[in-house]
Amino acid sequence: MLGGAGLLLGVAAAPAQAAEVSFATHCVPPAGIDPVDGTTKVEITAPATAKVGDTVDVVWKFVQAASKNPDIIDLPANSVQPSGILKAAGAQTADIAMQGPRENPAIPKGGDMVLSDMKGTLKLTAPGQVTLTPDAYTVNAMSTDTKCTPKETVQKAATIEVTAGSGSTSSTSATPTGSASASQSATPSHTASASASASASDGTGSGQTDFTGKEVQVPYACKTPIGDKNATSPVQINARKNGGNFDLTVQFKKSVMNSPADIPKDSVKPSMEVVLGGADKGTVHVEGPTNAKAIKTGDPMEIPDLKGTYKPGASGQSTLSPGVLTIKALGTTTTCTPTKTAVSLTLDTSQQPDGASGGSSTSGGTSGGLAETGANDHGTLKALGLVAGTAILLGGAVFTFMPRRVR
Repeated sequence: MLGGAGLLLGVAAAPAQAAEVSFATHCVPPAGIDPVDGTTKVEITAPATAKVGDTVDVVWKFVQAASKNPDIIDLPANSVQPSGILKAAGAQTADIAMQGPRENPAIPKGGDMVLSDMKGTLKLTAPGQVTLTPDAYTVNAMSTDTKCTPKETVQKAATIEVTAGSGSTSSTSATPTGSASASQSATPSHTASASASASASDGTGSGQTDFTGKEVQVPYACKTPIGDKNATSPVQINARKNGGNFDLTVQFKKSVMNSPADIPKDSVKPSMEVVLGGADKGTVHVEGPTNAKAIKTGDPMEIPDLKGTYKPGASGQSTLSPGVLTIKALGTTTTCTPTKTAVSLTLDTSQQPDGASGGSSTSGGTSGGLAETGANDHGTLKALGLVAGTAILLGGAVFTFMPRRVR
């Protein structure tokens, strides 16, 4: 079909036609990245002739995308998906929804972007000439969208000669083929402000050892490699008494994101600073190990619980709330700061030597800090909830139309 059979219209010996057009294109990446202007070359294939009532297949082939892959990171295979609108005009008007599969070869840094062919269908409703013209399109790469629109009047790329048929007068329909890529989103519930309090105990005589925190909704403002993102995640802090200290476990709950691409083992590592309040002050550093095995595209991301040791620096009731989250993935760093937080756990604490009060987090348990982190006996949960809207922290620097100067 893509070979075409000539540009003459209405020729019975040409059941399909293919025509190429090029047009200046303005592409807008996610927030934080400068827009890019380039040239798109498209080839549209459609039947040369058809009759009223027919549903015809049309194909949009990218001969050239508006930009190359920047010299930042290799794009994995099957990580890029295009979608767009093909305008029908003349005897009938319609916006034909076009979409291609998430199929592409691995694209090296600086390599030409390779986008799959997009397909759609159009039901013909009136006799006469129906012209087909490319319009706006979107490139989804590693779960980030770049929206591209023509900067000039685009020339028609194909014409279908429609003859009277069965007299069908049904309305025009445009249906994309292939499966759609669902945009990941994090839907926040109301913010929980109540805390889960340990039973009245000073940690010396009650016998209670395990304390379960309350799940709280935390809105995060994230600084990512390709701009600022906001997302809300449910977080829960649990504790287990260990002498005068507490072993902490921080969990991200109700995750909704699958991996947007193949993720190598040992390439994703999360950590957090748990904020202390009430009688105590400072932060507790908790972290998880890197992913123990590779994650396939579309599979749930397995992220371990974040663990660390809280050494109290004051006696009384001390509160623990989710704090700054840091994700290091594929050589990129994303830092997410709560715009507001809520107490997940309240503990009755007794001051310990070199405890936390007034200090800041460390990663080695030294004076003024708290840490002594560990990740033994860790559990896993599906996906990291707060990155449902910021999956780019897995391919952070990967952006189809990122200007080189932004690196």
